[in-house]
Amino acid sequence: MAQQIRLKNEEAEIEDLTEFLIKAGHGVKGLSETELGDLPQQYIQPQSERPSCMKIMDESSIPIIDVSNWDDPMVVKSVCDAAHKWGFFQIINHGIPLEVLENVKLATLAFFSLPPEEKRNYFKHTSPSNHVRLSTSFIPEAENALEWKDYLSLFYVSDVEALTLWPAVCRDQLLDYMRMSQVVIKPLTEVLMKGLNINEINEKEWSAMTGSKRINLNYYPKCPKPELTVGVGRHSDVSTFTLLLQDDIGGLYVRAPDGENWIHVPPIPGALVVNIGDALQIMSNGKYKSIEHRVIANKINDRISIPLFVNPKPSEVIGPLEEVLKESGEKPKYKTVLYSDYTLHFYRKNHDGKGTLEFAKL
Repeated sequence: MAQQIRLKNEEAEIEDLTEFLIKAGHGVKGLSETELGDLPQQYIQPQSERPSCMKIMDESSIPIIDVSNWDDPMVVKSVCDAAHKWGFFQIINHGIPLEVLENVKLATLAFFSLPPEEKRNYFKHTSPSNHVRLSTSFIPEAENALEWKDYLSLFYVSDVEALTLWPAVCRDQLLDYMRMSQVVIKPLTEVLMKGLNINEINEKEWSAMTGSKRINLNYYPKCPKPELTVGVGRHSDVSTFTLLLQDDIGGLYVRAPDGENWIHVPPIPGALVVNIGDALQIMSNGKYKSIEHRVIANKINDRISIPLFVNPKPSEVIGPLEEVLKESGEKPKYKTVLYSDYTLHFYRKNHDGKGTLEFAKL
């Protein structure tokens, strides 16, 4: 009888939390603002996933690359070497005006400052489109322990759709940023392809690498017990590559090349963090690495970050590029997969390190 009562109480607690977070539109931000002393049970991570179990290399840093001249052979070498060894690097002097970046951060704060009754219009059960989705954690229905964050995910189809469906408080700034991001996306793609001995990219290859884009606005509120939870669990992105704009708080950690330790990615004013995604690891037959990363929670400050995911079109079939296999003489390490199937697999489960890549391995 006691066990039955306890189970009923747990079910009521979960139902109450879902009501508060999603149906009422408060999200984790609203939970944080109640100034609760303890962490709800649903957010307590297994011991192995807590920050205390991270081995951190304080003396190491991912590469920081000045890309003011993309044609410079040293820039090409630095980018390709970083994509091969680290899977992560920061770029400075990239050509996107600082004002545009600051406007995106302000727009992110403006969205999450909206009243709950406005934000709840974008959660799954009320959103006007699958292309516009506010969520809390990652995939709450698939997770054993929740992540301490809220995020708005916007899949870009066209300016017309964005102007119609995206929240008015942030859409103009995000569209401006996405337009300006082409000054990075195009030369970065060309440089990465040069590292694979592909000097010309045809229309089909452009589509296979950069045919669709998604931008997320991430909000990590202050957490009462950051040592018990995570902002984002261990994962690699499913993109071709990701451009990440972060604020000045910090909290992003990436897996070191030794596969054991973690390295903090310190915020640099005006810089963008670039990380290789699974799609490019597959297309490069493993020459470029998509790397596990995670975000730790913070007791003192709220944190925001804005990743722009540059992806293949969902209808593209991806696999090791013929030119790469021909040049290296290697056998393919990955099978060909429909990109939409690959992403669907990613979104059906909790964050599990590099587990998604198993879907494409031979």
